[in-house]
Amino acid sequence: MKEFELKYGCNPNQKPARILMQNRDDLPIEILNGKPGYINFLDALNSWQLVRELKNAIGLPAAASFKHVSPTSAAVGIPLPEQLKKACFADDVAGLDDSPLACAYARARGTDRMCSFGDWVALSDVCDETTALMIKREVSDGIIAPGYTPEALEILKSKRKGGYNIVRIDPDYVPEETERKQVFGITFEQGRNTLRIDRSLLSDIVTENKSLPESAVRDLLLSLITLKYTQSNSVCYAYGGQAIGVGAGQQSRIHCTRLAGGKADTWFLRQHSKVLALPFRPDLSRPDRDNVIDGYINKNEEDVCADGNWQKYFTSRPEPLTAEECREYLAGIDGVSLGSDAFFPFSDNIERAKRSGVRYVAEPGGSIRDDAVIDCCNRYGMVMAFTGVRLFHH
Repeated sequence: MKEFELKYGCNPNQKPARILMQNRDDLPIEILNGKPGYINFLDALNSWQLVRELKNAIGLPAAASFKHVSPTSAAVGIPLPEQLKKACFADDVAGLDDSPLACAYARARGTDRMCSFGDWVALSDVCDETTALMIKREVSDGIIAPGYTPEALEILKSKRKGGYNIVRIDPDYVPEETERKQVFGITFEQGRNTLRIDRSLLSDIVTENKSLPESAVRDLLLSLITLKYTQSNSVCYAYGGQAIGVGAGQQSRIHCTRLAGGKADTWFLRQHSKVLALPFRPDLSRPDRDNVIDGYINKNEEDVCADGNWQKYFTSRPEPLTAEECREYLAGIDGVSLGSDAFFPFSDNIERAKRSGVRYVAEPGGSIRDDAVIDCCNRYGMVMAFTGVRLFHH
């Protein structure tokens, strides 16, 4: 296929639209079902690069959930504890532990379920039946993978009344070294970001504490690779082989850290015993449960425990999760990793990260206030590595 005509570009008024290879070669993709759009392909091609790099760097199958050209989460195929399975709505999945790819997807989709509503899925490996069955029951726009088993393909083709977008990508495809795009009629040209992210980037540990366990190496690499494909400014909290909080596209670094930290806190609190025991009505949909859980934890637009509200969601009125209970629960969290796509200009980022259990940090370094940031890490016994590389993505 030399080119593929799209219904429209980013918006319905932006026509005509298509994807093609500049050199007129065949596209390295095959559309197996549906008709993906412009933003679908932006998500697909960015997310594919992310999961491919995760697989190469960590050696485990990887999955990502993408929305609006940034990951809501990415994860590698590590089995889920029972408590986390329940928090991710995956405790009823038969054969989950037997499929590392399904475990990666369960983690990626289960991290920030509100943001993953209507996402694009990327898988590093051939999609199997277990993973396909999990995807089928979620609200999603499409998927990209290097292949699909016959059973998985048939399951996915039945999704969205037969219109689910399914893309297969050639896993051996390597793009040209130079990439180009146009803005306001002007062509921008740059070398493609081929930076290899591996443990060598974590060798310059600048804090007094230099103890970096293998689990933290894994999570820091996952965080940095996720950031490579996240709209900047961005930071990423990671824990247990998954990105648990991604702050994307903020103009201020501390706003990224707060946004991602809030998401990480919500992810941890989803595993609180009160949340896991919420008595949902059996007719409440999965997306509605996600919204209610977020409201229950974060006390957003609606008090879901109030009289007149709780009856819409629960079979009995649950006890609220108090601010004190949240603080006590989060105070017990430790061992979280944090990556940043550029240096931390102030130590307030470390102060905020500490509140979400961060113990390990990777950032480029190079700020005139590096000493203050290092001192703050030392005060909390954190380990921080200067990677020496910036990971802006626009």
